[in-house]
Amino acid sequence: MMKHKNLILTALAAAMVLTGAMGSAYSYFTTNAEAAGAATISLGSRTEVQEEFSNWTKHVTVTSTEDSEPVYVRVKAFCGSEYSLVYSDSEGNWTPGSDGYYYYTPIVNAGETTTNLDVRIENVPADVKDAESFNVVVIYETTPVQYREDGTPYADWSVKLTTGTTEGGE
Repeated sequence: MMKHKNLILTALAAAMVLTGAMGSAYSYFTTNAEAAGAATISLGSRTEVQEEFSNWTKHVTVTSTEDSEPVYVRVKAFCGSEYSLVYSDSEGNWTPGSDGYYYYTPIVNAGETTTNLDVRIENVPADVKDAESFNVVVIYETTPVQYREDGTPYADWSVKLTTGTTEGGE
């Protein structure tokens, strides 16, 4: 009787050990899945950045799509630490912020494009001829235009788009 009891307890302990590891294996198989089909997601505002590079200068504009709501835009660029970047704007629409971003002053309505913000690479050695070896990373952010009680528009960069719709898919 004691032998059967020990055998049952051993089998029960082995079963518990084996099923305890099953949870992590099961979660592996459920978190690695493939999907088929496509779905278009619209979050209410969509903008696209355009970048052109010539004469050691990156020319940046941001376009708001036709179905976008009015937005404010800000841009920041990064490059290697041995080089410096100089921002310029011939039309006076971009304003430097204390956080390193350049803010586009006018509101960008649906279908509109910002004026050029030129980001020039400085301290390039004279013997370097290949501009393709340089990488200037441009990030940009948009935020929907907010309005005060008196109707004055302002930008609140903490506002996130939280609603959206999906179209298509399977």
